[in-house]
Amino acid sequence: MSKLVLETDLVSVDWLKVHLNAENLIVLDATIGKIIDVKSSNKSMQIQNARFFDIKKKFSNTEAEFPNTFPSEIQFETEAKALGINNDSAIIIYDDKGIYSSARAWWLFKCFGHDNVAVLDGGLPEWVTKGFKVSHEHLKEIKIGDFKAKIKPEGIINIKTLQRIVEDKSCIIIDARSAERFNSEVPEPREGLRRGTIPNSINIPFLDLLENGVFKPVDKLKSIFNKKSSKEKELVFSCGSGITACVLALGATLSGYDKLSVYDGSWTEYGTLME
Repeated sequence: MSKLVLETDLVSVDWLKVHLNAENLIVLDATIGKIIDVKSSNKSMQIQNARFFDIKKKFSNTEAEFPNTFPSEIQFETEAKALGINNDSAIIIYDDKGIYSSARAWWLFKCFGHDNVAVLDGGLPEWVTKGFKVSHEHLKEIKIGDFKAKIKPEGIINIKTLQRIVEDKSCIIIDARSAERFNSEVPEPREGLRRGTIPNSINIPFLDLLENGVFKPVDKLKSIFNKKSSKEKELVFSCGSGITACVLALGATLSGYDKLSVYDGSWTEYGTLME
């Protein structure tokens, strides 16, 4: 059986069902709880042979001040190897919300030099809706992989870089939070975090890219981004804590944009440190 080389950053559950037993395929469950809804609706269910990609404890710098902070190259490589990931692995990532934290895991792999990776459109809810087989525990017997991380630092920016970008007309900062949060009409869900926005940023709520839990057709995604920007511009994505910003990064990638980065600290960091 020939090894899979993924030609797109998004695959359907039907595609995954067909290719589930491919030699180099690895399925990762990147589920995290939402700060506004810590309950997981499908907590006991996983796609068969899925491995748990622990964003919070394994693939973030847990010693950092802010949540979901970008891990080091050696940390990412070590934890990816522990999941049995190889340099030739074709990786499909899902979460139990549909499209939420899976995009963060996808973006991390991209930033650490692994392009043979895609997000499962609709995630676990879509898989269950189709009646495909689930299991009740993640794969535990895993052979250590040979994955080698090679960081692409341009994919993630810090607050110092962001401060320069705020006044840069060639860049557009796009916030993935809801319009109500972006416009300071409702409190931030994170306790103690003030309301507000990054100066000169604009808003595309990540849910605007979705319809019934899956991504809208590419022509509709292109229309959303083209109304806000052009492909000549560099797009910098932000959100609450660096998770749903990656949903925008995925949507922009599907729309043909390639000058993309994510502000890792997002509003949690900016709203805490900046006046």
